[in-house]
Amino acid sequence: MSFSLIPRGVYPSVAALDPDDLSLRGIKLVLADLDNTLVPYGALEPSPQVKAWMDGLAAHKIQLFVLSNSRKPGRAQRFAEALGLPYQGHSGKPKRAGYLRAMERMGCTPAQTVMVGDQIFTDVLGANNAGVVPLLIRPIRLAGNPGRYLRYWGETPFRLLGKRRPFL
Repeated sequence: MSFSLIPRGVYPSVAALDPDDLSLRGIKLVLADLDNTLVPYGALEPSPQVKAWMDGLAAHKIQLFVLSNSRKPGRAQRFAEALGLPYQGHSGKPKRAGYLRAMERMGCTPAQTVMVGDQIFTDVLGANNAGVVPLLIRPIRLAGNPGRYLRYWGETPFRLLGKRRPFL
């Protein structure tokens, strides 16, 4: 467990994370951020591409777990329950406790787990702190919040470093 803001690769979307490759690396659990990772902010259903990826994970017996910091009451719950997924809202990322609770619930170790997210300062930092491999994806959509542009701009050096050390 170390303090690091560098992901293990930067990928265009979750659909670029091949379930077969994850399985070959011994991954049994994918913790995934919700907003701007699985779906755009506010969306309640995944795109056909993301749904196909989720089906691929299930076919490889890899469990998908929604690990969200969403402050909207019931947001993660509604999304996850509609798809029959386990979830944890208000996870407190980047604190490691939320990651550890999720892995304990699913009976997996950090070595069997990856975290997929779109933000360095929550998803990647928290995963590294919990000993989980952080896989960074490009955010689905930045529109609407000027603060997001600044945050992603500030993350640029870490995204560039992450591109040099892919996991898959």
